[in-house]
Amino acid sequence: MVIHGLTPDECREVLGRSRHGKLACARDGQPYVVPISFYLDPEENCAYSFSAVGQKIEWMRGNPKVCLEVDEIVDQFHWTTVVAFGRYEEIPDSRQHTDARRRAHELLQRHAEWWLPGIGRLNATEGHPTSVIYRIHIDRMTGRRADRPRPGS
Repeated sequence: MVIHGLTPDECREVLGRSRHGKLACARDGQPYVVPISFYLDPEENCAYSFSAVGQKIEWMRGNPKVCLEVDEIVDQFHWTTVVAFGRYEEIPDSRQHTDARRRAHELLQRHAEWWLPGIGRLNATEGHPTSVIYRIHIDRMTGRRADRPRPGS
């Protein structure tokens, strides 16, 4: 197996075709990792997402430093992984943030049922959750790709 480092453009390409990843945040020295749906905006170099207010949102409000990880795994010898390090920004429903919210909706609605993970409830006794649209401004990315050379190559 040979492992290759990815360029920033290759990392961006992987993020651009991914719709699901794992978001890591931390509070008081404790990391927290959760799956999310997202959409990359290559023009703004950020990833948009949507969530109900809960632990993830509360933690990111307290510490905006986060990372987003995506994998493309074929088998143990053929895989790609990218980690994007960045900063959380909530996009409130205000006149000042109209353009950002419009862009987020435009991108997120490109795949069906984009809103489902963000409004899920833990159980039927809870009321409707408060939802948040947010973006992760990407500061830097790193990535690796593994493949197995063919015999005789």
